[in-house]
Amino acid sequence: MIDLDSLIRTRIRQDIVSMHAYAIQESGGMVKLDMMENPHRLPLELQTELGRRLGALALNRYPDGHSNDLRAALAACAEMPAGFDIMLGNGSDELIALLALACDVPASAANGFKPASVLAPVPGFVMYAMSAQFQGLRFHGVPLTADFELDLPAMLEAIRLHQPAITYLAYPNNPTANLWDDVAIERIVEAVGEIGGLVVMDEAYQPFASRSYIDRVALYSHVLLMRTMSKFGLAGVRLGYMIGPKALIAEIDKLRPPFNISVLNNACALFALEHREVFAAQAKDICAQRAMLLQAFAQTPGVRAYPSDANMILLRILGEGDRAQPVFEGMKARKVLVKNVSKMHPLLANCLRVTVGTQDENRQMLLALHQSL
Repeated sequence: MIDLDSLIRTRIRQDIVSMHAYAIQESGGMVKLDMMENPHRLPLELQTELGRRLGALALNRYPDGHSNDLRAALAACAEMPAGFDIMLGNGSDELIALLALACDVPASAANGFKPASVLAPVPGFVMYAMSAQFQGLRFHGVPLTADFELDLPAMLEAIRLHQPAITYLAYPNNPTANLWDDVAIERIVEAVGEIGGLVVMDEAYQPFASRSYIDRVALYSHVLLMRTMSKFGLAGVRLGYMIGPKALIAEIDKLRPPFNISVLNNACALFALEHREVFAAQAKDICAQRAMLLQAFAQTPGVRAYPSDANMILLRILGEGDRAQPVFEGMKARKVLVKNVSKMHPLLANCLRVTVGTQDENRQMLLALHQSL
């Protein structure tokens, strides 16, 4: 009988064996400011109402495979253009994985004998690269400038050289939290169109952003717009959605597992959309707290905060050597959990990513930061 080590060596892809799994920090007993979650819970009366609705669901039946009511509600909420359609995913992660699967076209004369690849600015959302690697696609990361703007000449050259099947543009970006220049984005969208690739505008943080791409997505047949309910306030529900031309969505949707959205997910998301004014008020509060934090960081010696259009702030710890890890550990010892992103990319040296919390959570975070510097 084959031993376990031999089984892993011979039957599991070795590039998978060499990878690290997505890391989730232990957060019990912490002020949790590491995952860009909405810190607000539902008001008690809405918790009770949602509980009644979930309790009445037919959990013995499979979900409606298309979740048409939810798709219609999300399309209306997003002001989806005519001629477009919407596809649901178990979080944006599933949609990213399905895109990689759909676009893994073998090298041929039609695509210049280029192996299928994915391109994105870096530092960026780690799942773009991970999903590409899972599917056997090549990932090409194009470094941002020192101030985290798009390096347009480098992006255009990478598009020309690698002919990517998918180019991701996060709007705003994670973990840098900024919105990129619209002129640069349009040049990139047009360049990808010229080589016959897809552009995915990832608007995960749209509830907190000053701009959206939704008013321009209908101008192009090769652009998809992706959003999530996680930052809206339903991170535990796991629901992402993608908008694009009907014919394009129809092809990618063929890969979607038939019951990927549970009746519980579906009901929670519909309930949230029916009470969107509650979540809009929460987003408004988060934006107000973000402004307060940016002002507080500006007055804190030893740190530099970068502009944010998301529910997070990128913070650089100033000084010689590795300054981020001791400050991260000091805050953790004081029961405040943030994200140390300093090893993710050279541009993020000595950087921490801080989620915007409630007023009280932010007060505790600032105190822990000051004591840890």
